[in-house]
Amino acid sequence: MDIPNLATSQTVINNPVPNLKVPKKINKIYLIIIPFAIIFGFIISRFIPTKVPVLNSDVADTNTKQAAKIIEGEEVKVGITYGNLSKNFGDSTMGVVKSGGVNGEGTHTLIREGGVTQNAALTSSVIDLDLFIDKKVEVKGETNDSNKAGWFMDVGSIKILE
Repeated sequence: MDIPNLATSQTVINNPVPNLKVPKKINKIYLIIIPFAIIFGFIISRFIPTKVPVLNSDVADTNTKQAAKIIEGEEVKVGITYGNLSKNFGDSTMGVVKSGGVNGEGTHTLIREGGVTQNAALTSSVIDLDLFIDKKVEVKGETNDSNKAGWFMDVGSIKILE
């Protein structure tokens, strides 16, 4: 069944959008300026470093050492902070490091005051946590999502307290 056209007159609205063309002179300028800006920016970025590394460890604070120093065979000492010292971590806590995670999460456990519910599962891509087993420490890092542990922390720096 066809639907009849009930309109008495056929009106078509013809409102074309005016043709907006950018002058060719501007296009040529952009084609010249943009590649030069990219090349110049790349060259400048290679000559001006954004962060100057500390090459001399004597310049750094005497109470701090990088994690690489631990691997070379030095004993860990009380009062010294190990790990990533250039970053400020949002989370910190204290306790005794034990081997093994919490309910299968983490490589180590931080035994904290307050009982089993206060323990934290630890992992670290910066520090070998095996060097701190059975030592009272202060750990700083970032909290990660956890399904099994009450607190799961990626350790960035660790300081031996006792």
